[in-house]
Amino acid sequence: MTAWYRAMGAGLLLVWLAGCTGGEEEAASEPAETSTAAETREPPPEATPEAPEVPPFDQPVMIDVSSRLGSDRRLTVEGETNLPEATRLQVIVERELSGVRWRERVSVEEGRFMAGPFGPGSGLPDGGYRVTVDVQEGSVQPRSVRDRLGEQNEHLSGPLVQQSRHGLGQVASYSQRFLVGSETRRTLDHVEVLEVE
Repeated sequence: MTAWYRAMGAGLLLVWLAGCTGGEEEAASEPAETSTAAETREPPPEATPEAPEVPPFDQPVMIDVSSRLGSDRRLTVEGETNLPEATRLQVIVERELSGVRWRERVSVEEGRFMAGPFGPGSGLPDGGYRVTVDVQEGSVQPRSVRDRLGEQNEHLSGPLVQQSRHGLGQVASYSQRFLVGSETRRTLDHVEVLEVE
């Protein structure tokens, strides 16, 4: 009888061990299945579309300006340029005698820009004036322009280009002198005489 009890005890022990290990295997396999299921339920990361590569600006800067006086003796400045669309410019008109300045910020649209009218309500007095068109620093340009000209306008080139006074990269500047009024003046430099339209 003792052998029978021993055999029964050994059999029960084996059944109990089999039951325990089977449960452990199931418990161990459940988290693995859960993690696999969680991995498959997770959507795959979306691929970010790459922005199309924009070619850098690779030509010398060209700015051409024409100025005209209206019947109110105020000045309108119009210009053409090869700079990229939306490039921000600053147009300044300065009276040589007094140093009084008028300025306006404009953007290039279809290769053109227009600013003004400049001057006091009573109109510009006779005398010499200077129109300056500045390409502003890269830090104030829109992203589409920085993509072409560079973060610090490093792709600008040509005789109009110079280093910014503030150390913020390159800028371009075009300047033209003109006279308002009918006074005859002697000058050695190229000056455009503007008459009231």
